[in-house]
This record gives sequence, C-alpha cells and structure tokens, in this order.
Amino acid sequence: MKTTNLLFLTLLTYLLGVSNLAAKDISRISGKITDQNEQAVPYANVALIDLTDGHLVDGAVSDENGAFLIESTKTAKVKLVVSSIGFAQFESEVFELKPGLIKDFGSVTIEDEMTGLDEVTVKSSRPEIIIEPDKTTINVEGTVMAEGANALDVIGRSPGIYVDQDGIINLNGRTGATVMINDRLTYMSATDLANFLRAMPAENIKSIEVINNPSARFDAEGSAGVINIKLKKNTVDGMFGNIQAGALYNGQWLPNTGVSLNVKKGKWSTNANLNYNYYGNYNDLNIYRNFTLPEGVSNFSQTSRITTRNKNLFFNGAANYEINENQNIALNVQASDYNDMNDNSSLTDIIVPDMSEVSYLDSKNDATGTGNRIFANLHYDAKLDTLGTKISSDVDFTRMNSDSKSLLTNMQWVGENISDVMDSKILTLNDMYYNIFTAKVDFVKPVGKGNTIETGVKGSWVKSDNNLDLSKSQEDGPFIPDPSSNQFIYNENVLAAYVSYKGKFSEKLSYQVGLRGEHSDITGNSVTLNQVNNQKYFNLFPSAFLQHKLSDNYQIVYNVNRRITRPNYRLLNPFVYYIDPLTTETGNPNLTPQYSNNFEMNHVVKGVYQFTLGYSETEDAFMQVFVQNEEERTTTTYTDNFDKTRNANFRAIIPVDIKEWWATSNMVQVNYNQYKSQIGDDYLNNSNTSFMVRSQHNFTLPLGFKAEIMGIYLGPQIWGQGRIEGFGWVDAGVTKSIMKDKFTISVNGTDLFRTQVIKADIDFAAIDTSFRQYRSNQGVRFTLKYTFSKGESFKVKSNSGSSEERNRLD
Repeated sequence: MKTTNLLFLTLLTYLLGVSNLAAKDISRISGKITDQNEQAVPYANVALIDLTDGHLVDGAVSDENGAFLIESTKTAKVKLVVSSIGFAQFESEVFELKPGLIKDFGSVTIEDEMTGLDEVTVKSSRPEIIIEPDKTTINVEGTVMAEGANALDVIGRSPGIYVDQDGIINLNGRTGATVMINDRLTYMSATDLANFLRAMPAENIKSIEVINNPSARFDAEGSAGVINIKLKKNTVDGMFGNIQAGALYNGQWLPNTGVSLNVKKGKWSTNANLNYNYYGNYNDLNIYRNFTLPEGVSNFSQTSRITTRNKNLFFNGAANYEINENQNIALNVQASDYNDMNDNSSLTDIIVPDMSEVSYLDSKNDATGTGNRIFANLHYDAKLDTLGTKISSDVDFTRMNSDSKSLLTNMQWVGENISDVMDSKILTLNDMYYNIFTAKVDFVKPVGKGNTIETGVKGSWVKSDNNLDLSKSQEDGPFIPDPSSNQFIYNENVLAAYVSYKGKFSEKLSYQVGLRGEHSDITGNSVTLNQVNNQKYFNLFPSAFLQHKLSDNYQIVYNVNRRITRPNYRLLNPFVYYIDPLTTETGNPNLTPQYSNNFEMNHVVKGVYQFTLGYSETEDAFMQVFVQNEEERTTTTYTDNFDKTRNANFRAIIPVDIKEWWATSNMVQVNYNQYKSQIGDDYLNNSNTSFMVRSQHNFTLPLGFKAEIMGIYLGPQIWGQGRIEGFGWVDAGVTKSIMKDKFTISVNGTDLFRTQVIKADIDFAAIDTSFRQYRSNQGVRFTLKYTFSKGESFKVKSNSGSSEERNRLD
C-alpha cells in the first residue's frame, strides 16, 4: 500500500513539475473553418506543413465553433492544410512562417468530399487519435480494424478500453461506462448492448469518442465515463450504400450479413441499414470448490461445456427534413429481434469425508430465449440567430419484450453404480417487458467572445414487469410450483436539469464548469411477496474542466466530476435463478445507487503523446458477492453494495511511426484498485496494482494490401472477493480492395495462439473456490463488402436522442 501510494505521488509530482515550454516570440496563425453552407466545422485538423520535407511544423484542432489558433516559434516555408472526415483537403498558398508573424486566414471553406469510388484514397492504416480538452477521439474510418470487424471489436481496441469475455465494457479499469451512438444513449442492457454491437459492422463507424469524465450536459448515470460511437456522415452522390457478407469460424460456423442505404431528394434525407448476425461460442469451464465440514473437507470438481448461439436481426432507419436553413426535424426508428440457445452440460465429482466412494452429479441446462424491441426518436433543432444560439429537443419511446425458458435436468449417483440414479428437474419461465418514455430540451447561447452558456431539462419514465415462474420435479414426477417464483413490477421517474458555462481566463487558460440536478422516484413491488420498496432522492452532480496550454507542444487538462449509477432493473427483483443444483443467483431489492467522485489530469505532448493520471472513489459500489453454505455445500451469488472502492490509474499513449508503411500505437496502463466492505460476519479489504499493455501495428503494403497485428497483456488483477491471473492474446488481420475499390476482402484472426485463458480464485472467509475458463476466442473471420454510389452530393444529418435507462435492463 505504501509503495503504491509513493509511486502514485512520484508520478503526480513529476508530471505537475514539467517546465513551462512557452517562448517569447510567437507567431499566431488563426481563422475559422466552414463548409460550403457557411456552417462551422468543429474539430477539423489544421496543420502547418514544411515544403522542404513535407513534415508537420505545428498544428491545432478547430473548436466547436470552427475557430483555430496555431502558435509557433519556428521558421519555415509552409502551407496551411485543413482536413476533416467527409471533406476534401484544403491547402493554402505558401507563406513564410517566422517568429512574430500575425496571420488571419479569416473564413477557410472546405468542400464536401465527393466519395465516388474511383476518387477514394486511403492515406493511413493506423487509427488517428485526436486529443481534445474533454475527450479523446479515435478515428477508425479506413483502417484495417474497421474491415470485417464488428463495433464491439473496435471498441475493445480503443485506448483505455477493455471488453471482457462476457462483452462487458471496462473503461480505465472500471465497469459502469455508458455507451452512446451519435450522442444518443443506447437504452440497452449490457447483454443486449453486446449483441447489438456484434451485429453492427465496424465499417459503419467514423470514430469513437472516449469521455472519461463527462460534463453536466450528459446524464449523471455511469460512474466510469462515456463511450460515444460516431457513425459515418456520408457525403456522397444522391444514393450511397454497401452490401457485405461474411462468416466467423471458431468451432462453429457463424454467418453475418448487412445492407446499408442512404438517399436524398430535395429537403428529405433518409438512411437505413439492416444487419443479421449469428454469434456463438463454446465455453469450457472448470470449477473447484472446497467446503470445510466438522468431519473434514469436501471437494467439488466440476467440468462444464456451455454452448451459446445467438441470432440477432437489427434495423435502423432515419428520415430528416430541413424545414428551412435554420430548422430541422428528424425521426429515427430502431427495431430488433433475437433468439438464443444455451446448452450447459456439466459433470461434478464430489468427495465427502468418511465416504469411501465418490459421488457424481450430471447436469444439463437447456435454455432458449426470444425477444424484440422497438425504439423511436423524434428530434427538432433550430438556430435562433447568427451568433450560434440554438435549441434542440428530443422525445423517445422504447418498448422491449423478452421471454426465456430453461430446463435444468440433474442425475446423481454414488460410485460406479450408475443404475441407482436419483434425478430431478427445475423448469424456469422468465417473461419481462419494459416501457421507457423520455423527453428533453437543450439550449445553447454564446455570451461573449469564446464564452458559452448551455442549459437543459429532461424527464424519464420507466415501467417494467418481470414474471419469474419456477417449478420442480422429483423422480419424473409432476412439476410442482416453487415458492421462489416471483412477479416484480418496477417504476422509475427521474427529472433532471443542468447548466454549464464555458469561458477563458486567457488565451492559454480556458475552463468549463457545470452543475446537474436529478430527482429520482423509484418503486419496486414484489407482487408475490407483497413487498414494496420505495426510494426517493435528489442529488447534485458538479463538474469542472481546466485546460492550460503551456505551449504549442504541451498542454494539461484537469477535470473533476461526480456521477451516479442506478441498479439494473433486473437486479432489484428478489428472484432465485438456478445455474446448476450447486449454484444459484438471486436478486437484491435493497440495492441502492452507487456514487463516484472522479479526478483526472491529462498531459498532452505535441498533440499525440498522452500521459494521464486519474483517481476515482466510489461509495456503495455494485459488486458481485459469493456466499457458501457449508452444510448444504451450495454457492449463491448476488449483487450488493460495497462500502467503498478506490481506483488510481496512470495511462500513457505513445504512437510511433517506424517506417512510412509501418505505424504503431502503444499504450501502457497501471491501475491500483481497492475494495472495502463488510460481507456478513467478515470484513473484506482487498487491493492490488495491475497493468495492461497494448501494442498495435499497422502496415500499408504493396499492391493495395493493408495489415494489422495487435497484442494485449493484462497483468494479475482483483475483482471484489476474487483474484484473476494475468493473460494475453494476439489478433491479426489483412484487407485488400479490388475492382477499383468496389469490393473489399478481409480476413481477420483472433486469439491466434489460444492464450486468452481466464484463471481466478476466491479465498475469503469460508470460500475456497477456483476456476479456469476458455471460450472459443480463437477463430478466423472472412468478409466481402461491395460499395456503390450514384446521384447528387448530399450530407445525411445525425440527431441526438436521450436517456440512459435501457443501459440498466439487465
């Protein structure tokens, strides 16, 4: 503990003590980036390029109003180059850069890029990383990682993000990240979100924004931060689209296909995509449990194979109508349907003291599930003046249905006498639905040079009904209803308002402060148990950002905020679910929200190297708890509030171009985690320092080939009561475009050396459990994509919805 604190303090002192690099004689190059409609282009890349060798001299990124300022102390013959996704590159006339030069380009207009297939040029295979004061943007468009992969794959390869084998997204060593798509929260549970992202082709993604500490404009939900997926804004001829088909083999053949189409006529812009995804894997799981009894230790050795197959059909359609040049209205509809099958076969050897023969338990759990959901968003926005005042509003509605059925069959015998078998069955029927309605209004007003005030209100109303019906049968007898059956009705109403102010102390020192207030009214009603749980609370969530630009090559960004994570609806249901006869999962109606206070300091050197220190402290943190019944020799898991968890982390992102055709992106992350809580009669105080190393290599090869190889290693880590051993893996891929780029062929391999093996153990209080797990991560994926375009140039707008409620469905 002392060593870790000393290391953290040393790093903090070093990074805070880096000397001021600012120079006295500074040239200033400024201007504003606009499109052909005279609308500001935010976050465009602006660079000064040396004519002698073509290298970057200095650069900047335009702010949200399109304005840019480059300060430099260098001398060279340069030209100004402006680039942004979806626009043609702009190059100025050559001019002499020298100390003291003041040059204002005024309004720099960049044209919509005509993306006829013969005109596309891929300049880099490595994702471009843009570091901004409040977020980090990873541009993945045109990279190997976007070819043939899905959205979840790409997210898992982004800096600071790790996706575990269950599809749970971890950001900077913490769970609880909120996922958005085009600034709209996804409304999905962790399981549904993972399936949805697997069904979304990565080539539809323009960039991924990682927001570690969101401002007051964002919902306070999500203690680990926000991941915002930005889909492509297609600037193409009147019709643009693509068709792709492929398959993954990882022991099962898993096909996927999709079609995307964008069309514009007059003031109407429409887009639609339909994707089908077949996802599956084998999970080989070995669990070893020891139970301490008065007569000695009883050993359980369980070997399982879990086969998962999931078919997912997803549709997304949007229509946009430009009422006039200042007003816009849009409708977005999403619909999905899925069905899944899970087969779990396990054999357990049971050694009991004072018994000469081994007992055996053979279990089979066959489960099927179906579900559908529909989401609709109505969006309106208006520009109220030429200064940038604007208002926007969103109304959302979501409905989801999910039905599942599982039959757990158990056979138990002693020794080799298989004829003397005792059998039992457990039938579980689980039906649930959710209705979610949200509405919000946002208002933005410039109040001076470089200063902006933003405010908004939001309401969300959630209702869910979950009916869990259990019945049991002994020795082929009739199924008898079990007292663990339960109907649970959940209602949640949240009203929120926020205000945020952005300004500057000086040209080198800018800031943003905000405050969000949320009132929650929650009722959980267990109809079967006649138990009602009411929660009402009001919370304030402040946030603050400070950006200090010490020089053209060095800036520090500080940010701090407070966040909340409400319990998933399902976890509040006092259900009992049998995983196997030895293991059950239960709900916890007494779960309360968790609150986190977060601080981050980000050092950015030369716009590409990033060194970040972060600290987070969470009260009432959600954590999975394992409890053993020694007498009955069973294990129960449930989610409970831990008293306190702490996370301190250091992250370094270092891109290196080894050759013109060989680019690398490297990341090292060190995490210190601590968990403290009273669990029953025992007190948990578990902590360790872990690390993650990621190295990604991108190659631009002759004959139009592009390749990528990536290696990741995670050091030993803890998770609540448990400890996980270190493990790593290597992925690789290659892609080739043919027939004037109309067709793209890609081949990707995952976990090439079959090393993504999870080994963990729990040694706490009376619990003595360990397990080894390998899912069929080793596989190869083939994809063929055909792209077409035709018509007049247009841009399809994307609009924002609201609410985080669906993130907590599971």
